Amino acid sequence: MKELLYINLARNIEQKIRNEVFKIGDKLPSIRTVCDEYGVSMNTAMHAYLELEGRSLIKSQPKSGFYVTHNTGKRLAFPETSKPLYRDDQEQAEDLIGRVYGQLGDQNILRLSLGVPDEELLPIAKLNKGLVYAMRSLPASGTAYEEIQGNKKLWRDIARCAYTWGASLTQEDIVTTAGAMNAISYCMMALTKPGDKIAVESPVYFGILQLAKSLGLHVLELPTNAGTGIELDALKKVMPEIKLLLLVSNFNNPLGSCMPVEHKKEVVKLIEQYNIPLIEDDLYGDVYFGESRPKPCKAYDESGLVLWCGSVSKTLAPGYRVGWVAPGKYKDKIIRMKLLHTVSTTTLTQEVIANFLESGHYEKYLRGLRRTLHTNSLQFNRAISDYFPEETKASQPHGGFVMWVELAKNIDAAKLYNNAMKQGISIAPGRMFTLQNQFNNCMRLSYGMKWSEELEQKLKLLGELVKKSI
Repeated sequence: MKELLYINLARNIEQKIRNEVFKIGDKLPSIRTVCDEYGVSMNTAMHAYLELEGRSLIKSQPKSGFYVTHNTGKRLAFPETSKPLYRDDQEQAEDLIGRVYGQLGDQNILRLSLGVPDEELLPIAKLNKGLVYAMRSLPASGTAYEEIQGNKKLWRDIARCAYTWGASLTQEDIVTTAGAMNAISYCMMALTKPGDKIAVESPVYFGILQLAKSLGLHVLELPTNAGTGIELDALKKVMPEIKLLLLVSNFNNPLGSCMPVEHKKEVVKLIEQYNIPLIEDDLYGDVYFGESRPKPCKAYDESGLVLWCGSVSKTLAPGYRVGWVAPGKYKDKIIRMKLLHTVSTTTLTQEVIANFLESGHYEKYLRGLRRTLHTNSLQFNRAISDYFPEETKASQPHGGFVMWVELAKNIDAAKLYNNAMKQGISIAPGRMFTLQNQFNNCMRLSYGMKWSEELEQKLKLLGELVKKSI
């Protein structure tokens, strides 16, 4: 009888999911609420939810609750693994990048192209208090130079955070920078010279491509899967000819991919075999939707070849420009590069972030941010499956706040951008994320904002524009 009771309850909830009383992305009522509404015990309610989870209809989110994950309508297919060519006639879509990012100051535009969380999600009031406290507590109110390596308190806090994913870093292993791109820039300049070849994922964040080209480097874009990241067989083939490898291992921008643990271990073995440094851009790792933070490649690095880069630009305060790098055996080179180019990073903002991390506010804030972004990702997948053409494919990231959408082959995402802008919607066309003539029918969308009925209607409108483009 007990088994029949929880099965009947599970069927009742399942029917509500199929009738879209509960839609994909919705948070289900708490166990206690279910008990009150159906007059069942806590044990029966929990067994019903576990039954639904076992059938992939719902999924538990640690310290948050249960969410609907099954789309009862059509299911979105997964994007194809990229197939870039090995070629030297490479061009960045600079005009397109300029057009997209030149419009982002307009607050009347829905900025689905923006690669940072919306300010509504940020703890701005707490950060403002932190600024006041830092000005009062720092010598000369924070107007003095910080030492070259950075804020000592911030080193310690970063090393402490890294300990949670198994790093053996000490505070002396950290060099602070003006954001993650600044860290990557120091690393590239210190480890390469014009004409060197480097390997990256494809697609990859356009800022990395712009930086590499400005330094006179030849970029090899390698096949990349939207779920598992860079294809290892392709990487193995080019290892003898490259001087540097750069990977966004956790929740890649723009794909949202996350490399499996075994792939990360294999990459570390490869760089050790060929003595090639790896710049690891791990600024999205803290925004995970699972039970624990995915480890970066740095967790398996025993030779000091991994230069682990991160920042709070994608989680906490984009404009503060606080980042860092754990450069391993290249620490002296990175510090010298920082001295030559900036001398010191901003004293005040480093102190604010250090205090925020030290107080425990950061982890508490992240828990809420992860819940919001996870729900948003499910809502975006549901909306795209509802409103976009049948052949649409989309990545299903397990962290971060961007997703990759692959449209029909005949759709030009750059033209779609122009049409969408007329309706107050900004997207990031896929051509921005490559040096080759590819991804023209793709786009990156950000779900880093609060979900609302207005957002739902804008996605519906975007879907209609896509259908008109076919």
